Amino acid sequence: MSEPVPYPVLNDDEPVRQLNELDASLTYSYANYLNWLFPERVELIKGKIFKMSPAPSSFHQLILGKIYRRLGNFLEKLPCRVFISPFDVRFPKESQNDEAIFTVLQPDICVVCNSSKIDARGCIGAPDLVVEVLSPSNTKTELLHKYRIYEEFGVKEYWVVSQGDKSILIYTLNEMGKFQPSKIFALSEKITSSILPGFELALDDVFEDINP
Repeated sequence: MSEPVPYPVLNDDEPVRQLNELDASLTYSYANYLNWLFPERVELIKGKIFKMSPAPSSFHQLILGKIYRRLGNFLEKLPCRVFISPFDVRFPKESQNDEAIFTVLQPDICVVCNSSKIDARGCIGAPDLVVEVLSPSNTKTELLHKYRIYEEFGVKEYWVVSQGDKSILIYTLNEMGKFQPSKIFALSEKITSSILPGFELALDDVFEDINP
């Protein structure tokens, strides 16, 4: 794994300690994001601020924990690494300079197989696999924006987990760089991963005792 990259010292700007000090109509970079010291969690999508929902439900966290543990156990002796939110993923377009990065997301779970993308601040560049667990507070706009970012930057596999329906939908990036959806997997079924050969996840295990 590459040497951790330290946080830059931003002497030019005063830290922002209240979310309401920011102007939602402006475009912000990752360099600005590093200077925000307020407690609320936010994501940047093409420079625009998206406030993340309040603390997720216990059901959301149980589902997330089960998927994370199973991925972690499978990857224990493999080069890929699995991370759970909060974990910043920066999506650079033309430059990896902090001032030139305008999209920073916190996927619920991500798997990164290229160790050069991992540094002290998270991941820079697309993870290989992203998992998002839907909550009632997830907006359609938020989900659409994330889908487009993951597709545009080349996330190879994107799992959308619905706690309400107890189902999982998998988008796989095709040769044209477009997401292709799987069928919707439901209880009593298992999913596999095109990027993690040999991995299986039983939906009964994921949604056991989950009654949102």
